[in-house]
Amino acid sequence: MTSDADRLTPPRQLLDTRLVAILRAPSAARFPQVAEALAAAGVTCVEFTLNSAGCLDALRAARRRLPDTVALGVGTALTPEQVRQAHDAGAQFVVSPNVDVDVIDSAVRLGLPCFPGAFTATEVVAAWRAGATAVKIFPASAVGPSYLSYLRGPLPDVPMLPTGGIGIDDVAAYLRAGAIGVGLGGPLLGDALAGHGDLPGGDLAALAARAERAMAAARVERS
Repeated sequence: MTSDADRLTPPRQLLDTRLVAILRAPSAARFPQVAEALAAAGVTCVEFTLNSAGCLDALRAARRRLPDTVALGVGTALTPEQVRQAHDAGAQFVVSPNVDVDVIDSAVRLGLPCFPGAFTATEVVAAWRAGATAVKIFPASAVGPSYLSYLRGPLPDVPMLPTGGIGIDDVAAYLRAGAIGVGLGGPLLGDALAGHGDLPGGDLAALAARAERAMAAARVERS
């Protein structure tokens, strides 16, 4: 069991904005461009998912293009080897859809904040005891913000990051329920990841507008 003194802290970009943008697509070719657009709109904590082809190459490219004020992480990490690969590619945090003690331990040993996915109270406690930085409540939209409030009743000291199908209009409710932040995927990204590489793709201006809406919702709950 990891002591609180030894536990890694979340990236400050997550704590400052209360948002994580989750990039998932068949190809990761447009991830650097989309991450730039998100960062320009104020969303500075971005997750690249490993089940998107070319994810780690896209992460390296984005790291070269973006300033250090943007935290880039890797999601859908299922094995310790994937955690090591993410670390070597420059990831600053790792996210998993499940609780795997070996994955958590690998991340902690490499100094990577980790957010394993859990749903039940039993899974949340297991993830926390294994050394999670915070626990991703997934899929959050299946149960809504009230479920987070219920979990936090007996587990008030476990930071929780609800993710999965959350809309921009739901951000404030999850933060009021006690989330340290919210993971936003499809409802934030829209068609931004359409296209390939430099070929015409989704509407980045519309993406920026949605990102600014999400930032505004998070700011209201911080004030």
